[in-house]
Amino acid sequence: MMLPSTTKQRVGLLAVRVSSGKQKRDGDSPEEQRQRGENLARNNNVVIVKTIVLVESASHVEQPMQEIIEHCRANPSIEVVLIKAIDRFTRGGSVAYIKLKEQLDGLGVSLLDTFGIIDGRRVNTLEHTGFSYYWSDYSPSFKSEILEAEHAKDELRDIMTRMIGAEIRYTQLGYWMRQPPYGFTSETLDTNHGKRVVLKPHPKEAVFVRRIFEMRTQGIYSGQEIADEVNRLGFKTRTTYVRDKYDRTKIKRIVGGRLIDVKMIDRIAHNLIYAGIIKGKWTNDKPVKAQFEGLVSTELFNRANHGKLVIEIANNNEVTIRHKQPQEWQLVKQMMNPKFPYKKVIGCPYCRKPLSGSAARGKLGKYYPAYHCSRDGHYFRMPQAEFDATIERFVKSIEIAPEHIDKLLEMIEQSWRAQQEQTIQDSQKLVEQRQALEAQIRVTVDRMKVITNETAIKYMEEDIVSAEKQMKKLNDQLANNGENTVNISLVLEYARYLLKHLSDILLELSNPLRKAAFFAVLFNSTPTYTEINFETPKNSPLPEINGLFRIGLEYESTFGGPGGT
Repeated sequence: MMLPSTTKQRVGLLAVRVSSGKQKRDGDSPEEQRQRGENLARNNNVVIVKTIVLVESASHVEQPMQEIIEHCRANPSIEVVLIKAIDRFTRGGSVAYIKLKEQLDGLGVSLLDTFGIIDGRRVNTLEHTGFSYYWSDYSPSFKSEILEAEHAKDELRDIMTRMIGAEIRYTQLGYWMRQPPYGFTSETLDTNHGKRVVLKPHPKEAVFVRRIFEMRTQGIYSGQEIADEVNRLGFKTRTTYVRDKYDRTKIKRIVGGRLIDVKMIDRIAHNLIYAGIIKGKWTNDKPVKAQFEGLVSTELFNRANHGKLVIEIANNNEVTIRHKQPQEWQLVKQMMNPKFPYKKVIGCPYCRKPLSGSAARGKLGKYYPAYHCSRDGHYFRMPQAEFDATIERFVKSIEIAPEHIDKLLEMIEQSWRAQQEQTIQDSQKLVEQRQALEAQIRVTVDRMKVITNETAIKYMEEDIVSAEKQMKKLNDQLANNGENTVNISLVLEYARYLLKHLSDILLELSNPLRKAAFFAVLFNSTPTYTEINFETPKNSPLPEINGLFRIGLEYESTFGGPGGT
């Protein structure tokens, strides 16, 4: 190959490109390209004034070498760009190569590679006539360059096909091919399919995920209450680095370390991976049983989602996901309305379907709230005041069967001991957080002893103040945990009293929705209004009371007949 005259020294830029941050850190590929480029520069009388290392995956559509072109545009003194080979310049094929090369030509910058594929000469087929046209001026090595660019694209296709194809196959077999989600960490194991990656519980994060599912299962906490509790225990999102678009080793900013909110809790609760189920694009949106256990059981997952999302696993490990479809009337009406909390709890006396609740406006502009039903041609309406009075009369008639009280007290004591153990574990986590903050303060103070820059010292002092504030909060939480200890004997005495005076629990609750939820527990099936109204005729059927309770108040109906248990 004949090269241009090298008598004139030219200014060059060395472009080094690797496909991953690991390659750059290990130093193999970048160092090799740097040595080859420096040798090429010496042979062609080029002085390298700058070396740019680009870290970019070959699978990206955008061309990282565009940054090199922009650098040449900003520095007109550069005359040559040195590369190891065309496949290091681009793997986008001939189209991408021509586009990049034309931009360099427009800037008057030559491109040289260490393998000698690119010939810097320009040939004019009309040189003997003294004329030149755009079609008569060409590069003798252009065809070879195009073939090499297409070969690089083919190589990319082969590499990505092998890699992505294998990842899709192993994902469908139940292994994990991506970054571990919150609560998990990756582990490589020897399996029947070779060394494969599975997920295992993260020693710190898994505790928060399990707590979210446990609290949702109880059904008495709002999303915000769950978020507050998890944040109190020290939840923080993972810290991640936002890197430069072209150079993946350059960190632009750090994100993460945030508290959890209600939306994040919903995303975690609906994420199938926490029950050991993989579902996504690579599984054709079909659920697959993972080759590892989830953080919670499928039963706990289903209970935490309250039937809206249900996982069913057959004996052959075939997984089915069912989504609860709301009824048409549920799509347009407010289900959980605190003004009418018994809509879903008590049924219509004619059709036994859930009652509706609304306030009708009278002629004088006054609103009259009531429960009502007008399905299938019948009409039932009961003013809210009278409806609530019926609820109160019925609740006062209910009592817990005496033979169950001792068993309930035993369950209360077991629940209290479980909460005590959980409180101890929570306090331990708070102590660990405080110790971590203390260590952070000590490290910062040690660094301040050797740093003289005033700005750096100022930021360090702010970090110390922030850490001390967090420690104060942790100390307050630990103090509260210590003050919350109660005498279990007194608790059981009070519980025995409440069990014998059930109406005090059901009628004194301030939250109407929670009051209605406790009221529903009394029944095996949804009662109608007639069944709970003791002022109806004596032959009216009684509701199906849960075996734990009994109707213990004698009464007289409006027709004079006696009533009783």
